[in-house]
Amino acid sequence: MGITERKEREREEMRKLILDAAQTLFLANGYEKVSIRNIADTIEYSPATIYLYYKDKNELLYALHQRGFVKMVSEFQSLRSLSDPFERLVEMGRAYIRFAVENPELFDLMFIMTAPMDKLDKEDWVEGDQAFGLLMTIVQECMDAGIFKKHDVQATSMMIWSGIHGYTALFLRKRLGMFPECDRQPIMDEAFDLFCKTLRHGL
Repeated sequence: MGITERKEREREEMRKLILDAAQTLFLANGYEKVSIRNIADTIEYSPATIYLYYKDKNELLYALHQRGFVKMVSEFQSLRSLSDPFERLVEMGRAYIRFAVENPELFDLMFIMTAPMDKLDKEDWVEGDQAFGLLMTIVQECMDAGIFKKHDVQATSMMIWSGIHGYTALFLRKRLGMFPECDRQPIMDEAFDLFCKTLRHGL
């Protein structure tokens, strides 16, 4: 490995170290209560070191969201092999739930943690748009195929996403205490199946 490659690897390792620490602190203490110095103390470097990689806390938050959406969208890649658009939609929902269950802290940061989302309004933030854009594409294909009636594709996609997201968040946040613990996962699975059947026959 040459000097250039080694330096780039070291920079990537430092970025990961900073982001991991920021994610842990944001989730534990809340975005507003965490400072660059807190993050620097956690990784035992000076704040100046962090500023070599990220100009401020907002850019750190942006990078964490970017990391999360890149990972989530990668989970959707296998959907390309499915020719039926409704089947793709169902499997996208399953992939979304699986991503949340397997990456609860990252999912929390992306969708649940209170943070100044207006600070993430960047024209080049393609990762978040890509995820919702993929959903809208599949919904439009369902409409074109006559599976769904013609509705506004953005509103329909928002309705589908919010439905799946809602009970996924309830499950992750342990808000299903009215059910015995052994029944929660089966109930969640059945709720998803019922939701999909409702979409198929009622939308």
